[in-house]
Amino acid sequence: MRMLHLGLRVTDLDRSLAFYTAVGYAELGRVPETGFGSLTMLKLPGDPYVSLELVHDPARPVKDIGAVNHLVIQVDDLHATIAGLAAKGVTAEPPAELGPEFWTSWLTDPDGYRIELVQWPPGHPPGMTAADFA
Repeated sequence: MRMLHLGLRVTDLDRSLAFYTAVGYAELGRVPETGFGSLTMLKLPGDPYVSLELVHDPARPVKDIGAVNHLVIQVDDLHATIAGLAAKGVTAEPPAELGPEFWTSWLTDPDGYRIELVQWPPGHPPGMTAADFA
């Protein structure tokens, strides 16, 4: 088994799509008129598959984001990513070094969902493993 993607409800599809495109996502396709609303499938450049689905129904705007604590996106160079986002009008919090060459920063999407950007130290696997908790 593996997780395929997260479906995230958004209030204004165009505004959210512009934000997530600025962050680095690319739209792969859409599924209109489902029981949830329209679905817009997004992927990051290094991902082979869809990792985020924007779910939009104009009759059901986002009123509570409390069920989603945050999304996490790995980046190769956090400082360069933050500079690139700023050039696109997306503001990120100042980076924090949590350990030697382990950097994080936060940004907020148009509906208020928090996104953590993570730059792993050199040699760290692409994701979290049991070794991170040993």
